[in-house]
Amino acid sequence: MSDTSLAPAPTISIELVRALLQGTGADTNQQALCIQRAGIAPTLLQQPGARVTTGQFAGLYRLLAQLHDDETPGMFARPLRGGTLKFLCLSLVGSPSLLTALYRFTQYFRLLLDDLHFALRTRGPLVQMALLPRSEAVRQNLFAQKMMLKLVHGVASWLAGQKIPLAQVDFSHARPSQGAESVFLYPGPQRFGQPEMALWFELAQLQMPVRQGPQSIPGFLARAPGDWMFQSFAERIISHRVREYLLQRLEQPPALPEVAAALHFSERTLARKLQAEGSNFQSIKDALRRDVAIQHLTQSRLPVATIGQRIGFGDPTAFQRAFREWTGSAPGAYRRRPVG
Repeated sequence: MSDTSLAPAPTISIELVRALLQGTGADTNQQALCIQRAGIAPTLLQQPGARVTTGQFAGLYRLLAQLHDDETPGMFARPLRGGTLKFLCLSLVGSPSLLTALYRFTQYFRLLLDDLHFALRTRGPLVQMALLPRSEAVRQNLFAQKMMLKLVHGVASWLAGQKIPLAQVDFSHARPSQGAESVFLYPGPQRFGQPEMALWFELAQLQMPVRQGPQSIPGFLARAPGDWMFQSFAERIISHRVREYLLQRLEQPPALPEVAAALHFSERTLARKLQAEGSNFQSIKDALRRDVAIQHLTQSRLPVATIGQRIGFGDPTAFQRAFREWTGSAPGAYRRRPVG
């Protein structure tokens, strides 16, 4: 059995880290200090295939938000000052239903943001929460739009006291080459090349009552932005179920037939379901091995060879080679820290 004491959350592309840093306007020294405090090796910023943990990304986000007094660091023309999320939550917890809370969400940000509005639309049994960019800068800033989609979903799930499944996720851009990563960040059926960025909920889900009160806000804020950015939906997404099954068996990873049988699918059906989510069995296995390796490299002192063994590589050279293919860097790069 693999050691799962380190949370095997999916890792985050370095491209998202660069996008987060790009809009803040922080000088080089400020950025370097934030990167260091977040535990990210600076050399990874220059590696196209590099990854960071969800904890590192969330930590960097918090540091930049505090540095700039902007809870959406540099994403919009007007900064959202510290306390914005707190007062958003206070305005939502008294709502009679999640649907009402989401409507209040749209009105709250209409007052705060000039360059992005939200539209809540009922379409038969579904409800759409669409993003409406009102400036060219935000229209071009896909990172900012995606972060706001995450905020909508994270806040709604917190209010419900449970993980709300998404009926559909719409993206205005073309399907990325790293489609599998999108599944973990935005769990639900996905469409690309759509007129608007949007989340779709089942109306019945949004008719449930709000289950949070003012007393639960401090805990939610203390865990922000991790709670609203990164949530597990393993019971709904087939890719997650495959990943969870493999996680317990990483030292001797099973092949597709065993996994399909364990999840009560035929091999063909499992492959088809994964393809529909923009993924495949090999990419899930590789991503899991990569993510667990990065977790160990950044959060433990285990020797590199031992980490390789724990994710199914008896030969240290084979592990080194695979890790370079996954990330563009040697494993040791994830342990180098700047001198503070």
